[in-house]
Amino acid sequence: MDVIHTAIWVSDLDEARAFFVDALGLDENWSFTLDGVENVYVGGEDGEIQLRYEPEREVSEPDRRTIDHIAVSVDDVDAKTEEMVEKTGCAVVDGPVTMDAPSARVSFLDGPDGYVVELVESLE
Repeated sequence: MDVIHTAIWVSDLDEARAFFVDALGLDENWSFTLDGVENVYVGGEDGEIQLRYEPEREVSEPDRRTIDHIAVSVDDVDAKTEEMVEKTGCAVVDGPVTMDAPSARVSFLDGPDGYVVELVESLE
């Protein structure tokens, strides 16, 4: 058993691709359209984020009480945070900061449609 993907609704598929693929560096693995909904899967070796886009759908900002953030591993959290801000203009919500318990350096960025994206660098 394994986690396969997490699906999120996006209001602008091009903006989401620019953030997750062009700037963050995730691979665009595959896509399909079903009943007018475009589904684009981005990710790495162990899991994917399914970007769901329907032109007529109003996408509201996620409620941080029900989905706090999406975590993505990076090699250098400080460099990637700086690169993401430069490439996308996104805001840094918190960090970069070192967290002792998980032995990681992390930062939190404001991603497309209000999703918070956590960048995680393992320190082990």
